[in-house]
Amino acid sequence: MRFISTLREFTADLRSQRLRTTLTVLGIAWGTIAVVVLLAFGVGLERQTLKRFHGLGDRIVLLFGNRTTVSYAGFPEGRYIRLQESDGDLLLREIPEIATLSPEYSNRGTPVRRGTNSANPNITGVYPVYGDMRNIIADTGGRFLNERDLAQRRRVAMLGDELAELLFGTDEPVGGQVMIGETPFLVIGVMRAKTQNSSYNGRDKDRVFIPASTYVAMFGDRSVNNFIYRTSGPGITKQVERRVYELLGRRYAFDPNDEDALSVWDTSEFELQFSYMFLAFNMFFAIVGSFTLTVGGIGVANIMYIVVKERTREIGIRRSVGATRRDILFQFFAESFLIIGLGAAAGFVGSWGIVTLLSMVPMQEFVGTPTVSPLVIAVTLSLLAAVGVLAGFFPARRAAALDPVECLRY
Repeated sequence: MRFISTLREFTADLRSQRLRTTLTVLGIAWGTIAVVVLLAFGVGLERQTLKRFHGLGDRIVLLFGNRTTVSYAGFPEGRYIRLQESDGDLLLREIPEIATLSPEYSNRGTPVRRGTNSANPNITGVYPVYGDMRNIIADTGGRFLNERDLAQRRRVAMLGDELAELLFGTDEPVGGQVMIGETPFLVIGVMRAKTQNSSYNGRDKDRVFIPASTYVAMFGDRSVNNFIYRTSGPGITKQVERRVYELLGRRYAFDPNDEDALSVWDTSEFELQFSYMFLAFNMFFAIVGSFTLTVGGIGVANIMYIVVKERTREIGIRRSVGATRRDILFQFFAESFLIIGLGAAAGFVGSWGIVTLLSMVPMQEFVGTPTVSPLVIAVTLSLLAAVGVLAGFFPARRAAALDPVECLRY
């Protein structure tokens, strides 16, 4: 009942002071738009960056042989650790926390041809599980390598999407043939186009993937370029990394504490650093937007101080007929929130329109699509609530503290 009475008084004041109230509401609306749009941009940029990063793979670890920096067991420092394919079997056997693993062979010195079209891509020899770990998905009508390809050393290849376009043009690649050096290979698939902003041997769109067994038979490499593996859980990668150093340290006689003997790239840790960076980035956006919202809140507070002064005699009359200080406090506090509520509603509608228009601009590849996520809404509402409390409390407290006798004399 008390809220209905306050709403009636607010509506009457709104009608009598339309311009003043409208400008105050617009100040809150503009502050709300600033917060929502900036945070929506931050969320869109974060999602696009992570999407591009996941083009490299989800929760994978890359393991390279490197150079020792300390002497160990009679061996001098400066030795190169050249990993073998059999090391992968050792790691899988001795570290059950490694769920999947694939060696990766690389060759850049052999041309890949089809007719008169030729390129020198990265020819990569891998296991079938590699495709799942690296998010290399075959486009419609094709497939990635399978276990039979590996066991039978089949001369089959999957092409990156841009390499396939270069070699085949408008022709259908799947079922066609390419020459890797002087050896014919059947194209069994073309990679579905993906965004990728991280790589270590070139972008996947320009690569050729063949079975590791076929690669060894063709090129005779004794050492792998690197291993790629995924652990059974995201929280155990550091423990697994420690075990990898211990096992390979015993095998190649290097100090397990010599971190430079191997090179390890844990993409889940890299992704965690990304999340911290974007957390700071979005906090900065929220602070910048809150400045505009604070200005609107100051406008609300000023208006409410004016309203208190204009209605001083009314306050005295209400107090003389039984209204308590709490009633007066609630009345002006509620009116402040009603003004902020109107501005917030207008701001959210305006933000939705701006975000919708911006999502139509062709910039998604670079900064993503601005998104009003539940987190954006929650942060904005929290800021609005804080502004509402600060803007409404002090004028309301002043109104409640007025002496009824002095108010009647006003």
